[in-house]
Parts: sequence; C-alpha cells; structure tokens
Amino acid sequence: MPTFAYALPSLPGIDSPKTYAKWPVWHDSARAEVKFQPMPKKQAVRIWHDARRFERQTRQHGRQDGALGRNGLAVLHALIFDFLNYASGRLDPGHASIARMANISKRSVARGLAALRRCGVLNWVRRCFAHRDEAGRYCLAQDANAYGIIQPSQWFGYRPAPEPTPPAPGTWGDHPPLPDQITLAGDELRHGATRTALRILDDDPGDDLARALGSFGRALFGSQH
Repeated sequence: MPTFAYALPSLPGIDSPKTYAKWPVWHDSARAEVKFQPMPKKQAVRIWHDARRFERQTRQHGRQDGALGRNGLAVLHALIFDFLNYASGRLDPGHASIARMANISKRSVARGLAALRRCGVLNWVRRCFAHRDEAGRYCLAQDANAYGIIQPSQWFGYRPAPEPTPPAPGTWGDHPPLPDQITLAGDELRHGATRTALRILDDDPGDDLARALGSFGRALFGSQH
C-alpha cells in the first residue's frame, strides 16, 4: 500500500528561500493541513536496516560513501528514532532540530535530505502559515516541512536482501524429523503410561500400523487397565 510520501509532489532543491518577495516563503508551500500516515515502529526499524543495506550496496570500491552517504544515514536515523510519531505518522522537524539530534551541521542536514530524496527514500511537502505582523498586516511565514518516508520497494536501485537458504538435511540447524506415533507410544509404554500410549496410537487415523497396534494393545491390556 502506498505511503504518505508516495503521493507527494516532486519538489525543487532545498536551498534557502529568496528574501526579496513580499512574503519570503517558497512559492509551492502548502497551507492546507497535511495528512500523515501511521507507521508501526517495527516497520520503521526495518526501513532503517534496509537503508543501511542500501548504503552498503551502492558504495563503490575506494569510495567513502554510497548513495545515501553518512549525512543521509544520520538524517534518516534522527527522523526515524527521534522525531517520527509511530502512532500518527507525524514527521515535521526543522533543520536545526535534525542537525542537533543527528550531531551534524545544518548544511550537512541539507545534503543528507537531498541524498535521501534523490534515492527515493524520503519526500516532503513545504508548508507555510498565515499570521499578522506587529503592524497588524496579514502575511505568510515559512513552516517546517512535512516529511514522509517511502517504502524500500520504491527506492531507486535498491535490491532487497535474498532469502536465506535453508540448512542442508542432516546439518547443524536442520529441523530433525518429528517422531512418529509408534515411537511416541513406545516411550510412554517404557514409562508405564499404557493408556497414554494407546491414545497416541489412535491419534493418527492415517497410520494403519499404529491403529492395528492400538487395537492389539487394548486387547492385551484391556483387562488390566
């Protein structure tokens, strides 16, 4: 099912807004309320591990960073574990708050956000709000972005981890075959639990031998129990 971020519009870069306009806000900033989508914590944690795997997959030999880079991973970690409200999905911290929790500069936050969006891991809606200044004039002010984390299946170039191969039969980790009804019944007989043994033999109607032994056992021990 698509996430909140899947429907977000494609946005331009994240450079500082120009200040020569009457109201210095981004021209595509939304005033309408943003509807976030809840994300369970287990799902968010899986996304974080997928992002680390994605970084390893895209890191080339001799290069320090992959597609997300250290800044991208630091920003994503802060968003998921410090700011994301798992119950409501709300995720709207400012750049300064992200920088503080990720322990990086605001410029590094901008670079990390750009890398995350470029790879399809993250998207956001710019927001603004209306207020009146000291002179009572109506004006707009820039608000914090509303972020949405996108599912790994939609990341550009991401390859999911292959399913682990099951252990070879008879090797360490292989599940031993379950004992059959006759073996279980024999264990009970050795401990003197005759009635339990006979009941075990009757539990599997598809085992003709077990049913035959059960009938023989009832004929043999019926008068004693």
